[in-house]
Amino acid sequence: MTTPRPTASVTIHVTGKVRTPGVYRLPTGSRVTDALTAAGGLRRGTDPSPLNLARRLIDGEQIAVGTPEAAAAALASDPTTSIVDLNTATPVQLEQLPGVGEVLATRIAEFRDTHGGFTSIDQLKEVTGIGPRKYEELKDRVRV
Repeated sequence: MTTPRPTASVTIHVTGKVRTPGVYRLPTGSRVTDALTAAGGLRRGTDPSPLNLARRLIDGEQIAVGTPEAAAAALASDPTTSIVDLNTATPVQLEQLPGVGEVLATRIAEFRDTHGGFTSIDQLKEVTGIGPRKYEELKDRVRV
């Protein structure tokens, strides 16, 4: 089995109300604010407050700025009852799950990317940091 090598960069997609939407490669450890800078900055009148500008970027993620979809994601009606799709959720959406912070959200996203997506919810048990108790908290809050 080949273990994927860590990359020194992340590739992200910035869309919405930025000057130059597109796909950008940034150094590993970059943050959302760096992605916005790479995309030429915000368009005039765009409110960045729904975004966590200090959050570290995850390879392959999309950052939607100032769009109705971005606002809807940021203002999820009730994060305690929403169901998250493990194969499409952004790390920020994964962090809405009970007991899932930035590190665990990153691990879930990396597992998904490394294994070509989740084929069953049970695969969460294979993610480092998800034991039997955490799995029980999450299993009814996710789908594939």
